[in-house]
Amino acid sequence: MARAGKALRQVLETYNISQNQLAVAMGIGRSSINRWVNESRDPSAEAVIEIIEGLEKINSSATRDFLVLYLGRIVENDNQT
Repeated sequence: MARAGKALRQVLETYNISQNQLAVAMGIGRSSINRWVNESRDPSAEAVIEIIEGLEKINSSATRDFLVLYLGRIVENDNQT
């Protein structure tokens, strides 16, 4: 699987975000980020949501890039009421 880890590593490098910065933004230990980035463990679905929220606190462009790299595309909400 490891797609999330690869996407996360690329985004952190591209936007010069440290693993510690993301860990602080997510309120977790840096070791979890390190395991994901080094692909020794995949983040759970809940953790992916937390990654997205953490990246959003740091850089919204990084969030968008993570989603594109992880999902392959971003699905826009077409439901307008």
